[in-house]
Amino acid sequence: MKIGIISDTHGHLDPKVLELFQGVSHIIHAGDIGFPSLIVELSGIAPVTAVLGNNDDARFGFKELEVIEILGRTLLVHHIVEPGALSDRLAAAVLKHSPHVIVFGHTHRRHHEILDGRLFLNPGYSGRPRHQVRRSVAVMDLSGDSVRVEFLDLDGR
Repeated sequence: MKIGIISDTHGHLDPKVLELFQGVSHIIHAGDIGFPSLIVELSGIAPVTAVLGNNDDARFGFKELEVIEILGRTLLVHHIVEPGALSDRLAAAVLKHSPHVIVFGHTHRRHHEILDGRLFLNPGYSGRPRHQVRRSVAVMDLSGDSVRVEFLDLDGR
């Protein structure tokens, strides 16, 4: 099963994302959405789980933290995560839900790291092109016992 992972769109959904996410079974947006209509557009491809980012309006109706189960794996989604130093609230959520994967955004940088047996994944920034900011999304492939992640460049680099 393939899952599209996106974050930090800040109100701009690059048309390339719609192409790159064709065939995914689920999409995760890790916050700083910009406009709820962006989530509606993504949901035309696959069901979407989205969380609020620090620049999003709480009136969007999204939560700050989501936990989903896909193919027997637990994924926790939160916008701001410091992999080596979890906040007390996040550490409690990790203890409670024991996620296999923690998806986050905020830093505008790709991140793929295994800590304490958990994958910490940030797909990077995917908003409007900006000088010297590398834009990307990720596709996570869950099959059997393996979890593979591929970062997909939005700028053709």
